[in-house]
Amino acid sequence: MANSAEQRRQGQGISLGGRYARWLAPAGSGAAAVLEMIVVMVVAMAVAWAVLPQNPLLLDLGFPWAWLLPVILALRYGTLVGVGAVLMLLGGWFFFGNLGAYATLAFPRLFYLGGLLMVLVAGQFGDVWNTRLARARAVNRYLDERLSALTKNHYLLRISHARLENDLLARPTTLRDTLSQLRAVAMQDVARAGQVQRLAGAQPMLQVVAQACQVEAAALYAVDGESILPETVAAIGPNFALDVNDPLVRHCLDTHELAHLKSNGLQQDAQTRYVAVAPVLAGADRLIGVLVVERMPFLSLTYENLQLLMVLMGYYADGVDHARATHGIQELAPAIPYAFALDYARLSRLRRETGIESSVVALVFDLDEARDALFEQVVRSRRALDVAWPATGAQQRAMLTLMPLSDSQAVSAYLVRIEDMLRAQFGTDFASAHIGVYTLSVPAAGAEDALVRLLHRCHLDGNAASAAPGTLAANGAAPAAGQAQTGLTG
Repeated sequence: MANSAEQRRQGQGISLGGRYARWLAPAGSGAAAVLEMIVVMVVAMAVAWAVLPQNPLLLDLGFPWAWLLPVILALRYGTLVGVGAVLMLLGGWFFFGNLGAYATLAFPRLFYLGGLLMVLVAGQFGDVWNTRLARARAVNRYLDERLSALTKNHYLLRISHARLENDLLARPTTLRDTLSQLRAVAMQDVARAGQVQRLAGAQPMLQVVAQACQVEAAALYAVDGESILPETVAAIGPNFALDVNDPLVRHCLDTHELAHLKSNGLQQDAQTRYVAVAPVLAGADRLIGVLVVERMPFLSLTYENLQLLMVLMGYYADGVDHARATHGIQELAPAIPYAFALDYARLSRLRRETGIESSVVALVFDLDEARDALFEQVVRSRRALDVAWPATGAQQRAMLTLMPLSDSQAVSAYLVRIEDMLRAQFGTDFASAHIGVYTLSVPAAGAEDALVRLLHRCHLDGNAASAAPGTLAANGAAPAAGQAQTGLTG
């Protein structure tokens, strides 16, 4: 289901939607595009031959009708497919000439030369916009991941405030402890095995979730595509057999949503042996597993508790999905916060796949009282999309700002804005206040080493640099060519 949805999105443009639009402009490339070009051109020339056997190329009719299809193919698939259509039209001249259609006419050089130029222009237009659409889709995927993580974090925040008193009375751990344990499960599994397995650390994760949501009997199963693998990945409580045809299981697989007896779209007389079935969703809508709950206390069987169960599973899935990338960074520099390392790894991947630049800006301050107000003002002035890490070393402290989708020009504008703000509020600038300025373009390869080199230039040790509790600013849970670029003023 998720794969078909992704194919539909790829088949549309940025503003193109609907069943008919996808039929008129389908997504195709490579062999499919070449096959469509051959079939379309052969059918079109065969139809023209059947209607006008003496003029199958539609010459001298007041408009070059024969070039419509090559132009459309060039706009849809690019220059190479358009040139292929031109070559087929050229082959049609010799083919129909041998059949006697143009026995008395000379080869129309200007007709083919003008048509070729028109197809090349259309193909160049198609290539440019196909590239722009691919880059826009990559950016949208990144923003979807950020939005999905932000939505989960906001829901967790609301639940934690609404149920803080009950959690403290009925459970030995807080929601913050639960989230920390879920994140540590996948990270510890990577540290031991060196790689992320399917649903890594599932058994300790299920124990944490069962304690937080008071689940008595449940089992976790991996999902491959749209089918559930029969082996139990993790279980808690008495063992039970999985019924893949159970209404709750089918409803969860079809909708990728939490399934229980009061779920919308479920038949009122549905017979089930389970209490709830929660999807394990990585990112926005990628199903990697399902949690089947057979038994839990009646007082815990509330809508909010089931929603919390689903969000915890999604939080665990995101941790498994990104554990490999964050582990590589945090292994080299353990002091880097998880949210900063996660977004840095995502942006390095984005740089590697699409070439879209992102940047890291580090402002380094001395450890003295005179710089305290300047440092706090810079911490408060971050942009909404940025991920900020206020780090403190042995002799200096720095404000590292990860700026997604920002090139060198955006970094320059950011530095100008910060310096203007300091000049307006404190009457100083980077040089007068002895503030060091370092920048790093997030690379596609060697991103971890580049970040560690930046920390060394900032006189921060990746093993010792720390951030004050609660000072990491990040919107959501968020890669790469070139070397680290550094500049120091003052």
